[in-house]
Amino acid sequence: MAMAEAAQLPWWKEPTKDQWLAWVAAWLGWTLDAFDFTIFLLIMLPISQEFNVPLTAVTIVFTLTLWMRLVGATAAGWFADRMGRKTPLMISIAWYSACNFIAGFSPTFLFLLVFRTLLGIGMGAEWPAGAALAMESWPIRSRGFMGGVLQSSWGLGALLSSAAYGLLYDAIGWRGLLWMGILPALLIVYIRFFVKEPEIWVENRRLQRTQRREVRTPLFSIFKRAMLGNTLTACWWMASAFVVGYSIGALFPTYLQKDLGLSAGLVALPVMLQSLVFFLSGTLWGWLADRIGRRWAIIIPALLTIPVAPAYLLTQDYSMIVVFFALQGAFGAGGMHVQYPAYLAERFPTEVRATASGFVYHQGAIFGGLVGPVLAYLATDWHLGFAIPMLIGTTVGCVSLVVAILYSPETRGKVLQAELSLA
Repeated sequence: MAMAEAAQLPWWKEPTKDQWLAWVAAWLGWTLDAFDFTIFLLIMLPISQEFNVPLTAVTIVFTLTLWMRLVGATAAGWFADRMGRKTPLMISIAWYSACNFIAGFSPTFLFLLVFRTLLGIGMGAEWPAGAALAMESWPIRSRGFMGGVLQSSWGLGALLSSAAYGLLYDAIGWRGLLWMGILPALLIVYIRFFVKEPEIWVENRRLQRTQRREVRTPLFSIFKRAMLGNTLTACWWMASAFVVGYSIGALFPTYLQKDLGLSAGLVALPVMLQSLVFFLSGTLWGWLADRIGRRWAIIIPALLTIPVAPAYLLTQDYSMIVVFFALQGAFGAGGMHVQYPAYLAERFPTEVRATASGFVYHQGAIFGGLVGPVLAYLATDWHLGFAIPMLIGTTVGCVSLVVAILYSPETRGKVLQAELSLA
């Protein structure tokens, strides 16, 4: 009866006030996380010039940041599964905000490398806590849609960072752009006073304690025989997705700066447009995932990514670059990526959900972190330029991703429950 009444309501009226507050907390944390991370992609070349280090060395900072995300995600996932979603979310936001701010004072390249590397821990910690908080709190009917909006808000953060770069770089330089990264810390106050733990997690922890079946090592639990196939295909999917994402976007600003010699404003425009399209299209792909399933909502944009990439990489026509790179925001930079919160939440049970999602998602960052140095090495040391390596990485990654999803389960319509599954 309650489900029938809920179905008659507009989808946005079905969630309670507490569910909206929890989702907004995760959304803001992820959007501001994106701002702090993507701002670095726009300033790698001027950093290499100021500290007189090779561009490849600066891409190592990008790599280490991504690799440390796995450390933060695994630790925060365990913390979130054992002690709640709110506290690790607040710690992660404080961590990445402080590290980005301190990095802006770097007297040497080594100092910058250390604090941007440490920033990765906070970045990694934010996602599993925020995604679990949002997806466990949200009604099943629109979970895919709102998961898509949540994940696509990375594009909104990237849009803000590219706008800041285009408008402020000439005035405040790369250091000023990093100092702006302290602003997300204000979000902690909102989470502390207005957000509640998801009822599913609270009940699951009660059951673990009363039945004395506590999951003390959730990371090891996802590699037991019953979960192994699901865990391995999820890891394969995420590794492929990171390779695609960073083949498309990691060195695209550097490509425009170095190979094409474009100004800050001309570099910022296609990045801003792609980020906007990513954000807007995420709602479409999230909506489709609730209707055609999670798998097809990932496979279709992955296949569409392949023919779009040559259209902006194999031309020097600026208009073509702007139009087709923006269009890629709906596919390779967006569509296939917005399913992460809902699909990962549905693939793993409550007692290991944050740990599993955090580990699976961020082990992919290990592979994504290799993309920047490899592309920079091929572009500069092999004198290939950036376009061809970026094209190869995008295509190979998409093919691998589609195969991984074909071996993965469909989870559309799955009810998230408090009952113990692995304990």
